Amino acid sequence: MLRGMKTPLSILDLAPVPQGSTPGDALRNSRDLAAHAENWGYTRFWLAEHHNMVGIASAATSVAAGYVLAGTSRIRVGSGGVMLPNHSPLVIAEQFGTLAALYPGRVDLGLGRAPGTDGATMQALRRGLQHEDDFPRDVLELRALFADAVEGQRIRAVPGAGLKVPLYILGSSLYGAQLAGMLGLPFAFASHFAPDALHQALAIYRERFEPSEQLDKPHAIVACNVVAADTEAEARRLFTSPQQSFVNLVRGTRGQLRPPIDDIENYWSPAEKAHVSRMLSCAFVGTGGQIADRLHGFLAQTKADELIVAAAIYDHPSRLRSYEILAEAMR
Repeated sequence: MLRGMKTPLSILDLAPVPQGSTPGDALRNSRDLAAHAENWGYTRFWLAEHHNMVGIASAATSVAAGYVLAGTSRIRVGSGGVMLPNHSPLVIAEQFGTLAALYPGRVDLGLGRAPGTDGATMQALRRGLQHEDDFPRDVLELRALFADAVEGQRIRAVPGAGLKVPLYILGSSLYGAQLAGMLGLPFAFASHFAPDALHQALAIYRERFEPSEQLDKPHAIVACNVVAADTEAEARRLFTSPQQSFVNLVRGTRGQLRPPIDDIENYWSPAEKAHVSRMLSCAFVGTGGQIADRLHGFLAQTKADELIVAAAIYDHPSRLRSYEILAEAMR
């Protein structure tokens, strides 16, 4: 937790691949960011699973998390999240059990039920017969694999059994909120790209929360986008990179992270602007003082127990500076 700040502040990273760079560059930048974030007082650093996307380098999420763990010493590292329908619970228990055995007390396992990709790629992942309704069963299976092994247990995660890696449910709808509440798990809402159901989901999560061995009271994590700079004009310019990415997502023309541009109005149509602006309504852009004021208001509205911040900024030094400004502003 940042010194002087009551609400923990964390980072959600997609290992963005800027135009002209490679996935290796992106992952090295992610590890460097995590090392800086650790010194700035951030609580955790999560990497997100996506597939068949040339602008995102964190597809092998457990491998990327291991790389970041090796380059840090204190910050918690994990997935935000692993898309569980793409995997067997046993394989994920073994992967994150291995990380937890190597880096005890520092590994988180956030879980989502979306595929994190398109239908054809989902078939290529060999999980095409899975259904979303299998997700609760798979979460329970995963939790059991991390529990203490009992005599006669035929299938164990090695490493994994007994390590009780903390689980988190990720979601952008009411489904995840209900499940997280029922299972007594922390809940992270993806308001950084799908904010519409944010307040209703948080209310349902808190109303339906049942204490568990992992958690005795609700813990709601709210995601948002933050782009900070020394001037508002520079922050607005840097923000045009994620704005272009969201426009391209709407157009179905995904690619690597584009450099900032001077006038976003020439890039999108009025309809695209309305759509993207709604998706990015939980984005905070400006100087440290401007962002701190708005984020404190956001915290008051959501009563979030933790903020997790995404920042798809084109050049690495500017991304580092953005997170540094945010840490300073929120102390």
